[in-house]
Amino acid sequence: MKRRELLRGAGVAAVATGLAACGAKPPGEAGAASTEKFVWKMVTSWPTNFPGLGTGAARLAEMITAASGGRLTVKVYGAGELVPAFEVFDAVSRGTAEMGHSASYYWKGKAAAAPFFCAVPFGLNAQEMNGWLYEGGGLELWRELYAPFGLVPFPAGNTGVQMAGWFRKPIASLADLQGLKMRIPGLGGEVMARAGATPVNLPGAEIFSSLQSGAIDAAEWVGPYNDLAFGLHRAAKYCYYPGWQEPGPTLECMVNQAAYDTLPADLKEIVALCCRAVNDAMLAEYTARNQQALDVLVREHGVELRQLPDDVLLALRRTSDKVLEEAAAADPMARRALDSMQAFRAQAKAWHAVSEEAYFATRG
Repeated sequence: MKRRELLRGAGVAAVATGLAACGAKPPGEAGAASTEKFVWKMVTSWPTNFPGLGTGAARLAEMITAASGGRLTVKVYGAGELVPAFEVFDAVSRGTAEMGHSASYYWKGKAAAAPFFCAVPFGLNAQEMNGWLYEGGGLELWRELYAPFGLVPFPAGNTGVQMAGWFRKPIASLADLQGLKMRIPGLGGEVMARAGATPVNLPGAEIFSSLQSGAIDAAEWVGPYNDLAFGLHRAAKYCYYPGWQEPGPTLECMVNQAAYDTLPADLKEIVALCCRAVNDAMLAEYTARNQQALDVLVREHGVELRQLPDDVLLALRRTSDKVLEEAAAADPMARRALDSMQAFRAQAKAWHAVSEEAYFATRG
């Protein structure tokens, strides 16, 4: 059996188990809510079938279709096939597509607090983001933020801690960031701007050509698994870590509210459970694949893997604190999101000191 079939089977089984636990009846059983069929379009910000991101969106569509017994069929359109990568939000909001798969930090111009639900510099990692969103009130805030746009967001993927990025020249000090043109979105881009760099927001498919041509000097994308697939090592020699700018980036599935409201209760539950299953599956995939890809980059392609200098990281951390506080002071929802996230982080940090971190120190 092919790997995707195994993953799809496991995901559908998880959804069926979740439905049973919630008291809902999977499609096909007596008492199912409705036999009406729906056909939805999903637009994404990723190239079609791009490893992890694009395949994660495809997996979500497949799982929803399968778990619903075909009552809710979802067809996926990659970036540029139906709408450009950065028009996913508007397309789903106005109903051009019923679903979208993207990252909320692309929508800061529409809602100032949107980046807080994707990635915050020096913020929560993937485990902590899931805890905050599902159990700490984060998802409720996110849905409140998107409600005026007619959207219902769901966490639908996480890559784990990313890399700091690819650089055509080495970074030895803060001086090397001055005037640096770097592809980096979200709050991380604002921090880099304060540090003297020039942030550029580009869709993933345009990063390699821009880096290779010299239109940009550096780029952060995701991590070794995706960076190898894009061939970024052929455009830049130096790969830096850690990914201070995206420690636990949450991807989103946004659903048009009007379309969502037409679904019977069991299909709504299937959408929610499939998003949660893909959220877990994607993190597992990146955890399994990143080191394999990093080995190839270093051993076979001669990539120079380097840690950002301590003084650079310290300066970025201090600048991040200022950027976050200023964002919160300027927008009420950003204030609520930051306060909620920081309270959760303090709780998680205290617990991890005697659990995760203590274990890692013991394991060696």
